Amino acid sequence: MTRVDHINDPNAPEPNSVVPSTTAFIEDGAGRIVLIQRSDNGDWAMPGGAHDFGETISQTAVREAKEETGLDIEITGLIGIYTDPGHLAEYSDGEVRQQFSLCFRAVPIGGEIQTSEESLKVQWFSEAETASVRINSSMRLRIKHGFQGLREPYIG
Repeated sequence: MTRVDHINDPNAPEPNSVVPSTTAFIEDGAGRIVLIQRSDNGDWAMPGGAHDFGETISQTAVREAKEETGLDIEITGLIGIYTDPGHLAEYSDGEVRQQFSLCFRAVPIGGEIQTSEESLKVQWFSEAETASVRINSSMRLRIKHGFQGLREPYIG
C-alpha cells in the first residue's frame, strides 16, 4: 500500500477516517533519535502507527516501535497531541485519514535495530542530521518539540 501526505493542500481529497495513532521520539544517551525510512512513501519519520483493539495507547507506541525498528522501548512522557485537520494521509486503498497522533517520549531498553515491511531503513540521527533527510512538516514539528523538551505537552 502506498501513502501520500497532504499538508494544507486545497486539492486534497476529503477525509473519510480518523484513527488514533502514535509516534515515538526514541532518544539514546547521546541525544540521537531513531528514524525510519517509511516503505509506503519514502519519507523519514519516527516509528509509529495505528491503535489496535485491546491495547492502551502507550502500548501502541511500544508495539509499533518494536515492529518498525526492532527496539524495545520504555515510554517516559508525552510530547504532544497532534490533530491538525490540514494533515491528511491518503492511502492507495481509498482511505483518507485525518491526523490524530500522540507523540511519546521514549528510551531504548533492548532489542536490535532492524528493518521491517514498514521501514526501508532504520537509523540514529542527531538533531542537526534530521535537516538533511526528507521529513514532512507535521513529523518535523513533532521532532522539533521532542528536542525542545517542552515542559507541557503540545496540544494542537
